[in-house]
Amino acid sequence: MPKEAVRRKLGTGVLNRGDRLFFGITSAASYFAFILVALILVFLIAQAFPALKDQGLAFVYGSTWEVTPEKAVMQIGPMLYGSVLIALLGVLLATPMAIATAYLIVFILPKSPAKLATNLIDLLAALPSVIIGLWGVLVFTPIAQGWADFLHKNFGWIPLFATDKGTTSLNSSPFIAGWIVAVMIVPIITSVTREIFSQFDRELINGALALGATRWTVFRRVILPTASGGITGGVLLGLGRAIGETVAIYYVLQLSMKINLFQILEPRGGAIASWILSRFGEATEDEFHGLMAAGLVIFITTLVINLIANIIVNKAQPWRK
Repeated sequence: MPKEAVRRKLGTGVLNRGDRLFFGITSAASYFAFILVALILVFLIAQAFPALKDQGLAFVYGSTWEVTPEKAVMQIGPMLYGSVLIALLGVLLATPMAIATAYLIVFILPKSPAKLATNLIDLLAALPSVIIGLWGVLVFTPIAQGWADFLHKNFGWIPLFATDKGTTSLNSSPFIAGWIVAVMIVPIITSVTREIFSQFDRELINGALALGATRWTVFRRVILPTASGGITGGVLLGLGRAIGETVAIYYVLQLSMKINLFQILEPRGGAIASWILSRFGEATEDEFHGLMAAGLVIFITTLVINLIANIIVNKAQPWRK
């Protein structure tokens, strides 16, 4: 922010020494963050260039990963598809929970319980991925497997819930990985949605309730349409994290280069970040460049999603400008 804008915000024409120092430190920090992201991007491009030059466009949509001393064929199509599939499943599962939680905190709970719930949500957001992954394997997987068995037995005639012949276990599927990712992104979506909900005119809502409207009617016809832009931004922020998730998916999913087109219960799948983690320790020089190229793809995808999300959230919250 230019110094003139800072002066207008402060309502004064002069910045004292402390203000100038604070302005300089925050400006340097923001520029450093931008430079750091740019340097990471440059590094990934430099390391990925040999693989991208050798593999061509097939690197993105192909489905073969074979690295031998004689040749190296590296393609991440199934992993890219798996990343998007798991991320979308996570968003579909997390969004209703996040909206309901934000509505509960802002409009239903008294002040003290609402503050406690907010702190718990923030604590959940701060948990490392490895903790969520271990919880998913040891605690949640048996529960989710029961849900998967129920869906397959009762709705297996739908391609989405069908499995290949010979499948005997549903304990490591995109369905379960999607649930794990959903738990991880609920706090992000909840935080943005809560911020949007907190800006509503409470008198307008109370007036609608006093006139006989139900809470569901007020939510559906007043709150949700007004907050839709901000909620969409929060969902995209959650989607950005879900696509780049690594450890949790690595623990709960059997990585495979065979694409599950619409079979979310089939016990195999993939994700780019988890594939990098699984292959990095034993990678040859050629494979290292291929993994860096895969990292570049996921980095650019996540960066674009986050930029779109920030634009949407800023437009939905003009008071932040």
